[in-house]
Amino acid sequence: MSRVAHPAGPRHADVLPADHPPAPPADLNALHPAIWPRGAQRRGGVLTLGGVDVRDLAAEFGTPVFVTDEQDVRERCREYMDAFGADAQVYYASKAFCSRAVLRWVTEEGLGVDVCTGGELETALSAGVDPAMITLHGNNKLPAELARAVAVGIGHVVVDSYEEIARLAYYAEQAGARPRVLVRVTTGVEAHTHEFMATAHDDQKFGFSLASGAADEAVRRVLALPQFEFAGLHSHIGSQIFDTAGFEVAAHRVVELAARILAEHGVVVAELDLGGGFGIAYTPEDDPPEVKSLAAGLRAIVTAQCAAFGLPVPRLTIEPGRGIVGPSTVTLYEVGTIKDVDGIRTYVSVDGGMSDNIRTALYDAAYTCVLASRFSAAPAMLSRVVGRHCESGDIVVRHCYLPSDLAPGDLLAVAATGAYCWSLASNYNHLPRPGVVAVGDGSAREIVRRETLDDLLRLDVG
Repeated sequence: MSRVAHPAGPRHADVLPADHPPAPPADLNALHPAIWPRGAQRRGGVLTLGGVDVRDLAAEFGTPVFVTDEQDVRERCREYMDAFGADAQVYYASKAFCSRAVLRWVTEEGLGVDVCTGGELETALSAGVDPAMITLHGNNKLPAELARAVAVGIGHVVVDSYEEIARLAYYAEQAGARPRVLVRVTTGVEAHTHEFMATAHDDQKFGFSLASGAADEAVRRVLALPQFEFAGLHSHIGSQIFDTAGFEVAAHRVVELAARILAEHGVVVAELDLGGGFGIAYTPEDDPPEVKSLAAGLRAIVTAQCAAFGLPVPRLTIEPGRGIVGPSTVTLYEVGTIKDVDGIRTYVSVDGGMSDNIRTALYDAAYTCVLASRFSAAPAMLSRVVGRHCESGDIVVRHCYLPSDLAPGDLLAVAATGAYCWSLASNYNHLPRPGVVAVGDGSAREIVRRETLDDLLRLDVG
């Protein structure tokens, strides 16, 4: 089989597309430490995760399969806790990946849990998460979800609309409860990220606008209702953010609101939740900040802004999701067909696709991919890893270099798939969703069962 090999570098720019990748790595078998789980190693050329050979994982659990390094998740939780300190609060954003096992891990490490639907709330409760350590988000929380949150004594509710303030007050009165409320503020900050991951500019669905005065009015309504305890302010500027510049502008505007609240109501804002969105490395070109420097930067920003307005520094709260589970997880696929296209690149088809990773199609996300089941010294070939769905946009890894001796049956590993891959998974083309396997200390166990065709048919009652 003839393959397009690139032993010395990428092909000429007039052959590659405009968004062509950088030169292939000198060693296709190397694992960039910032991208892969900390327990990932090569042993005899074979990738091991948490001490488990990927060939054994594929044989026992099938492919595609998400493989999560439990120790890696726990270590990242500890890093956030240590970096932000005892006077701050870290909540895990469960939308990144929500399962009972992972929620137990993060809470055992001292984190709270941030949920945004009734399903995530019930998963957290069934995992044994203390309701007081749960924050409920969402731009359209259903009445039943608000009632449930109030009934179980949830720690915070982040209100997102005037209608929701009224609904929540009703359920609080019915239950004889007094929920702690954060007001979500839209600061108008344009985060340097994909437009679908930016959440603080004015033209979008979340929060109360500062520019229009809606945020001030929301605070007035919350403070006027005896059913609530006004806990503070919430701001979230987006996702996959690598610097603190956007946070600085957002913090300035939120603290300015806090100063107005003190002047108008005589109320000191006790808590400032800056959300999450902290970026991770998906490719060697990505350079996210270390958690310690991120924490120091955010603390310095809030402290400086409060000093400028003469306000006491509120308790700082953050909500990392991707930063905790993203790098901890690898997706394993089996190679099916391999096809050269007009000397441009090689298309490598795997047994999953956009049903287990929609991020490439949705966000034009980039990933790192390696041959995992063996060592290869063959020259590099420019490749596109694609799925088996009936869509030309069914791309898992748009550009990567794989060995030119790649063959059907080989296992590929795609790094940093812990966040928003399984969470966004679907049954498109009636493919069952993959399972999730936790690894550590040389052993593996399934924490989310692989779906079967029987599972799909069981719901089809027609």
